[in-house]
Amino acid sequence: MEEAATVAGGGRGEQTWRRPPPMKVMVAIDESDGSFYALQWVLDHLLGVGGIVPSNEPSVEATGMITLLHVQQPFHHHVYPVGPGGGGAAAAFYGTSSSFQEGVRLAQAEASAALLARAMRMCSDKMVKAETLIMEGESKDTICQATEQTHVDLLVVGSRGLGKIKRAFLGSVSDYCAHHAKCAVLIVKPSGDSSQPQSGAAKP
Repeated sequence: MEEAATVAGGGRGEQTWRRPPPMKVMVAIDESDGSFYALQWVLDHLLGVGGIVPSNEPSVEATGMITLLHVQQPFHHHVYPVGPGGGGAAAAFYGTSSSFQEGVRLAQAEASAALLARAMRMCSDKMVKAETLIMEGESKDTICQATEQTHVDLLVVGSRGLGKIKRAFLGSVSDYCAHHAKCAVLIVKPSGDSSQPQSGAAKP
């Protein structure tokens, strides 16, 4: 919802100023330095632009929101080889120890919480409203899915600076999102990284 105000027009009569609609921004956060660089870039350069303003403003509806997204890799059962007499080298069974699985999930949760706590502190230091979102899945698809579910206006992802060989085999999360996300995409790379453009945008 736009906010209107009447201001003096400097000899041209009164003019109507309208606050731009709030922008919903999602920043993908992982353990890489690139993702935190991207968040810092957003806080330094988009602060006060397009509806993202300090959190001392009255409401989220008026100011917009940054969503900090972290994608956890799906939990996979570990496969253990069976010893002699257990069916040969090809035989295996899935480890289903509940305590082992719980330990892995707890470690994931703690790591995710630590990453997002760091990101939230960065937002708090700039007095910017933020919320956190944790999803599970493959990063590329899950990030794009999250943008659709939350109806964000802009997705911001960092460049991990993959080399040409790794990029050819593994692909780039940022490149994938730029081509598949149903919103504008901004790719932020650290200074001195010449592996890809400074930023990119994709729209449906």
